[in-house]
Amino acid sequence: MDVNASSLPRWRGFNLQAKFMADDEERFREEDFEWMAEWGFDFARLPMDYRCWTGDDWLDFDEDALEEIDEAVEYGRKHGVHVNLNFHRGPGFTVADPPEETDLWTDAETQAAFAEHWRRFAERYEGIPSEELSFDLINEPAETSHGAYAEVVRDTVAAIHAVDPDRLVVADGMRYGREPVFELADVDCVQSTRGYDPFPLTHHEAEWTDVALDEPPTWPYVDDAGKVHDREWLRATRIAQWERLESTGVGVHVGEWGVYNHTPHDVTLAWMEDALSLWQEVGWGWALWNFRGPFGILDSERTDVDYEDWHGHDLDREMLELLQEY
Repeated sequence: MDVNASSLPRWRGFNLQAKFMADDEERFREEDFEWMAEWGFDFARLPMDYRCWTGDDWLDFDEDALEEIDEAVEYGRKHGVHVNLNFHRGPGFTVADPPEETDLWTDAETQAAFAEHWRRFAERYEGIPSEELSFDLINEPAETSHGAYAEVVRDTVAAIHAVDPDRLVVADGMRYGREPVFELADVDCVQSTRGYDPFPLTHHEAEWTDVALDEPPTWPYVDDAGKVHDREWLRATRIAQWERLESTGVGVHVGEWGVYNHTPHDVTLAWMEDALSLWQEVGWGWALWNFRGPFGILDSERTDVDYEDWHGHDLDREMLELLQEY
């Protein structure tokens, strides 16, 4: 399989969160990879917190912790699931709390540490082909300019490719993944978009946001100004600009998307079907946030779903079958 930044398979799968937060981490579970493959999926994005393998010294790596990431890479290879390693929190930037103490976009020492982390990952996994493993540099960049972000990506891709020239690298879009970065069109990397719009629908009553509508959202969604958000709105506002990027030779993947469990299930599935059909139409793969948990197909704790028992877990069979269609 020829995998590169302009020739990207239509990988479809899920985000696995075992290393998502350093204070709540666990080992990756082989059964997740096994079940994904059994259900016909082939992609696992691993959003990780760099504090899982470092201490106060950013460059003092914990080998035992890294071996747990090695396990996930091997689970993917064993079950035919592509593994996409992502820094959800990297030196100098995260969208989570607490914020980092230094700034990845302006501080040279932080930028050097960030690139060194990825260079070491490149060394560690050199020889594993890109059809099996890719690197997603930093989750949902924000609070800086396109140009400043592009410079960090450019330097980090160079550090990775100095070690492993063929490693597939992914750069998330700006403004939390929503905006393509044309400043990176000449860099050897894929770009990753998001599927979280309209936000009041996808994040209704999410505790970490201020999104709480007076009534549960519907799809199509009509905002307070009377504007209709429907499938054609998604095409015009969330697909078209990324197609323009793709026309320059840059591969596109939807690295995160989904609907929080407080949005009614029927509304969730209707929105999901429109989003999925659009991505299928343009040939983009995707990774649902998440596999287990409030956005996912397992143990989502929705109150309006008739769950099926799956090895002791609550399976949303209707959502799974919708995902399998696309």
